[in-house]
Amino acid sequence: MMTKAGARTNLSVPQHRELSVGTLRALIRAAGLTVDQFLELL
Repeated sequence: MMTKAGARTNLSVPQHRELSVGTLRALIRAAGLTVDQFLELL
């Protein structure tokens, strides 16, 4: 579970062993993050 101050977003993440790059980027974008911001949170 990830949180971002001031934002509330529900995302559905598929339960696959691996996500395709496009799916992951779409989820990151839907969360209102950039790829760099996402990587900093890991």
